[in-house]
Amino acid sequence: MAGPAFKRPVTDSVAKINHELAVGEDLVFQRKWWRFERAIWVLFILIIALDCMGAFGRGPLANARIESTDHAVEADYERIERTGTPSMMTVKVRETAPDPIELFVSDSAVSGLGLRRVIPAPETTTVGSGGFTYRFPRGSLPAVVRFEFEPVGAGVYHITVGRPGEALMHMTVAVVP
Repeated sequence: MAGPAFKRPVTDSVAKINHELAVGEDLVFQRKWWRFERAIWVLFILIIALDCMGAFGRGPLANARIESTDHAVEADYERIERTGTPSMMTVKVRETAPDPIELFVSDSAVSGLGLRRVIPAPETTTVGSGGFTYRFPRGSLPAVVRFEFEPVGAGVYHITVGRPGEALMHMTVAVVP
């Protein structure tokens, strides 16, 4: 038993032009795709530019300076930090009585930003309500105290620094992963 013989030749269902395969094109879709690609490239360039300027830490946008209302204390710090990356806050005390220099730092600097050490080492550290008071021997002015941080987690932290009993400086630090 033989089956029916196929007598019809096999043909290609895709049209050919000049003996070449013609594939369809959709110029409307292609132009939309090109616009999408340009938008993505602009987004990438914007992210790279923001990173170079320090919007994600370690750059001009990340650095900040704050001064007390009486201009006696000044702090340089990073307003944008990275998790697990060491950073430094420098506090300068310009004017003080002949007594030892005291600086108050809120407890969010220790718990949130992971305060590692204070340079120079304070004579005494007093734990009080809402923070720590460090006492340093009086030396030449301006006195410079550095606080080394290493944030342990992402978030926004509010820090208060200044001389006890005077106007305190309030800083906001964003820690990114």
